[in-house]
Amino acid sequence: MENGNARDHKSCTSFRMPDIIRKKRDGHELTTDEINWFIDGVVNKHGACEDAQLGALLMAIYQNGMTPHETEILTSAMTKSGDILDWPDSWRGKLVDKHSTGGVGDKISLVLAPALAACGMKVPMISGRGLGHTGGTLDKLESIPGYNVLFKHQEIIQILEKVGCCIVGQSSNLVPADKKLYATRDVTSTVESLPLIAASIISKKAAESVDALVLDVKFGKAAFMKTECEGRKLAKALVNASEGQGVKTIALLTDMESPVGNTIGNALEVAEALQCLQGSGPDDLMELVCQLGGHLLALTHNALSEDDGVNDIHNSLCDGTALKCFEKMLVAQGVAADLAEKLCAKEMQDIDDVWKQLKRAKHSTDIKIPRDGFIESIDAYELAVVSQKLGAGRAKATDNIDHAVGIRLFVGQGSKVKEGETWIRVYHNEAALPIETVETIQKAVTVVDTEVLKSSRIIDVIKPD
Repeated sequence: MENGNARDHKSCTSFRMPDIIRKKRDGHELTTDEINWFIDGVVNKHGACEDAQLGALLMAIYQNGMTPHETEILTSAMTKSGDILDWPDSWRGKLVDKHSTGGVGDKISLVLAPALAACGMKVPMISGRGLGHTGGTLDKLESIPGYNVLFKHQEIIQILEKVGCCIVGQSSNLVPADKKLYATRDVTSTVESLPLIAASIISKKAAESVDALVLDVKFGKAAFMKTECEGRKLAKALVNASEGQGVKTIALLTDMESPVGNTIGNALEVAEALQCLQGSGPDDLMELVCQLGGHLLALTHNALSEDDGVNDIHNSLCDGTALKCFEKMLVAQGVAADLAEKLCAKEMQDIDDVWKQLKRAKHSTDIKIPRDGFIESIDAYELAVVSQKLGAGRAKATDNIDHAVGIRLFVGQGSKVKEGETWIRVYHNEAALPIETVETIQKAVTVVDTEVLKSSRIIDVIKPD
């Protein structure tokens, strides 16, 4: 493992932070040396960049943006601010990863990583915990007792050698510049800056030293980007920033108006991921996994085309090889072998079968559909708010996650429904659901009289300029 921070910079007296702030404030392009010097000051704290000055520069970037070249240099400087992972030469051409910009019910990584491993890829997936309405990938996996997310680099290599994939947490010295920049962006209202978002996301993936990356860029009510136009701009920025670091990259632009799949919550999403790994997951989840994985296989020339790659991923889900990789990953990351076998050995015909192995919430409440008709939409954002109030998400980083609570949908867009049928089940630990929670849930579903056609979540494929 290399330390990217051990690189030469211009002397710390070469530039002055006020001059750099003024230059960007006035809409001019920063040089490579200026960006490298400023990032070095953020990480090594040599006194050249005070907190107030960092906030001022980030606001100037937010107001005036950055050119593609500036974004590429910023991403590179952040990547090299800490450790850069290295891998055996024999793995080159097979090292891949995926990143999602975040959504509701997004359990794709739990399925995609082992599916790619089953297709012969190496997947060192470094993920995070959720901060917001729902848990992150690590929170979902930690609903399985014993699952460990903290490993040294050499241990990750050993897991990849045996299994082909891992889903772990970020080490303290991987892109330390991002930790400081993100904390400052959070308190200076500059989180939404496209170049800063791109540099933050891509620097971490570039530090993984993967050959190729697929991005799931979501837009809609329950996404960071609310409109297709905003999502498209972010996707292009991410793809170009990643390509600038030498990582082959493609993005899928996907709809996030309604929840992905039929579950929201940590253990519930593990159950649905297991169904998908058995080849019987919800159509939208299966499509996203197969398309994301298929594009990665084609991008690295491990499949002749995207269609061939999609078929390879789909076959791994249907023939049990992806499920076997998932079971091996659980054991390699600390889950007892007998528990991993029980979770993966039997077909999960019903989501509630997972409670035979994982901790269940004390109560569940079924909520009925208010009228006959067809489901036009289900508001993912409103259900995410409910999920957080139940305890499935965090309001602040120090909050604990309740892995057992959450939401299960029995209908989706286009479903024909009758008044009085259960459309949603809420798993909760409080004795009774508050009336306002039930009202919020009922407002989340829209029922219409005319038939509704179910549409694909995938809107477009974004490739490098």
